[in-house]
Amino acid sequence: MKGILPLWKEKGMTSHDCVFKLRKILGTKKVGHTGTLDPNVEGVLPICIGQATRIAEYITDSGKEYVAVISIGTSTETEDADGAIVEQDTSIKEINRQEIEEALHKLTGEITQIPPMYSAVKVKGKRLYEYARKGIVVERPERKVLIEQLELLSKETEFEGPEITFTIRIKCGKGTYIRTLAVQIGELLGYPAHMASLIRTASGNFRREDCFTLDEVAHAKEESRIDEQIRPIEEALSEFHFIEVDNEMYGKIVNGQVLPIHSKLQTESKIVFTKNHKALAVYIQHPTKEYLMKPEKMFPL
Repeated sequence: MKGILPLWKEKGMTSHDCVFKLRKILGTKKVGHTGTLDPNVEGVLPICIGQATRIAEYITDSGKEYVAVISIGTSTETEDADGAIVEQDTSIKEINRQEIEEALHKLTGEITQIPPMYSAVKVKGKRLYEYARKGIVVERPERKVLIEQLELLSKETEFEGPEITFTIRIKCGKGTYIRTLAVQIGELLGYPAHMASLIRTASGNFRREDCFTLDEVAHAKEESRIDEQIRPIEEALSEFHFIEVDNEMYGKIVNGQVLPIHSKLQTESKIVFTKNHKALAVYIQHPTKEYLMKPEKMFPL
């Protein structure tokens, strides 16, 4: 069994919980997820099975889409609805649509974020949440992240009240903290803020409509229909250029040979060699030999 299972992670479960349950359902230990979702977040979580675990990092590093509810008026320790309140502004606020859209525009593109204390980022060998749970505040490294698009989904033209909420859609690159983005939006609007809720609607090529719940996977396995839910490895590699090889080249690729660089690697970071439209290997430019290329991942047929 190999391929990608587009799972819809439900609230209340960790990504590791999903992997644990799927190992039991599918009867295989070679199962891995492609990017952690917090327990209070639901959404698209592609699961790699068998040989597909070799490309988990490609899906993890691919673009993501989210729908988030931003709450203006209160900030929390964890930057989401689960944390203790840090600051609260109970004044009656009046914010119009244009002000929100201007804030979203300022946060579109490459921006700088500081990871929240309650996060899995490592500092001096420890996760930040380990320090946070002990009440220790440490200096956190800034990181650059890419926000491709921010769209205000709420239809109101005026927002008023002591606590204002609105919904946004986010398209972003890897490493983006949506919780932190909510706080940054609040800062631009002049108020404390947090992320009230979050749904991941896409991860790489996999979208909400492609996904199955754990119950649906279990039923499909019982009815011997699990192959209908597992997507081929090639689908997760589709952002790269595919090259179909002849028999001579096939022999070299399956043996993992270092080869003269293909012209496509002048403009692409990776290329995928296929035989009968099945992925054989992902090749990259050789790190030290300019005119050569080497395999980064291989998939024996």
